Amino acid sequence: MMSHHHDAEPSPLLTDAELDSLLSTSDAQLAETLRRTVDQPAGLAAVLEEAREKQASVPPRATRRSVSAMSPGDHGLLAYGSHEERDRVIGRFVREGLETNEKVVYVTDAPAERLPGIGPRHRVDVQAYSRTGQLRVIARRDACLDRRGAFQPGRIVETIGREVDAAFGEGFRAVRLTTDYSWLLSEPGRSDIAEMLGCEHGVGDAVSSSTMAMAICQIDRHACPPDELAALRDMHEVLVEVNPEFDDGILKIVRTFEPNGLRLEGELDAARYAVFAEQLAQVCMTRRRVHLDFADLGFIDLGGLNLLARHAAVQPAGEPLVLDHLPPDVENVIEMVGWHRLPGLARGKEAGDWIDGSHAASTGSSKAASEEKAEHKPGH
Repeated sequence: MMSHHHDAEPSPLLTDAELDSLLSTSDAQLAETLRRTVDQPAGLAAVLEEAREKQASVPPRATRRSVSAMSPGDHGLLAYGSHEERDRVIGRFVREGLETNEKVVYVTDAPAERLPGIGPRHRVDVQAYSRTGQLRVIARRDACLDRRGAFQPGRIVETIGREVDAAFGEGFRAVRLTTDYSWLLSEPGRSDIAEMLGCEHGVGDAVSSSTMAMAICQIDRHACPPDELAALRDMHEVLVEVNPEFDDGILKIVRTFEPNGLRLEGELDAARYAVFAEQLAQVCMTRRRVHLDFADLGFIDLGGLNLLARHAAVQPAGEPLVLDHLPPDVENVIEMVGWHRLPGLARGKEAGDWIDGSHAASTGSSKAASEEKAEHKPGH
């Protein structure tokens, strides 16, 4: 069993040099707070709390981006809530690299045949891609662990540099890198969050300055405490998500996984009823409660509401369609019609809640599950 404990006297979590590289100049005040507290047992917890409060007061710096929109220089985070969500994002990331002249580097202890996007149903010739060097599956011990099996953040940055240099010489036009850090959260004597943050800062620097490399860092958001997840989010420029089910520049429909449902952005008008009805019917086939995230929906008319009501009427076991994050303009239309005239529709999360899926980390998997079973009542 690996151990991260050492016999020597404990050292500060971070040196001044590491702090300077970890935190940007705009975070100078937070850096000074960290310097005052790193030697105290509860210092890191206090700093994470300050970071959380700071992040709550300003808009997040990361932007949401579909996986196929990733390009060289992008350093993305996938905080997944289920294997389905992870596989749909990472599987696409891997396959698109293999289908083009791009190298795919996956740091994992899992065999290549079991990786997202490479399984038997995808009919990928793993051996052929491995022989040409286009697919590189690197064990953790060779990419990010020291001789004792402890996580060593600097090694992953070295691995990235080595693989990018090799890809250039091999003639590949780009390099796609990914790894899942979730195992660090369950290891005995697991690494401090400061080590993960320092690692991600180094990865970000290596990738963002590159004209060839793009990276997706994976984390199981149920395994990550909410304050640590917030800190990890702040280390990334991009929050990666599945490709949209539909996007014509007017209406965008994106599959969501926790909660199960769809996110709508733009305008839902009569010309787009059919495509929305098709996507809604598909997600309703999951036989789970369906949530519709309307945070970025700018317009819906009475015909759209009628379409929602018709779908709600055929939901199994009387399950409602839950409308989350209703913008004022959309809510005004519903209030004008009256919730009582739209049976089967229920008000969900308020517009002020986090809307990118990472809010699930603040509830934990057990609370998220209980919310799915809770009764939703129309209106107030």
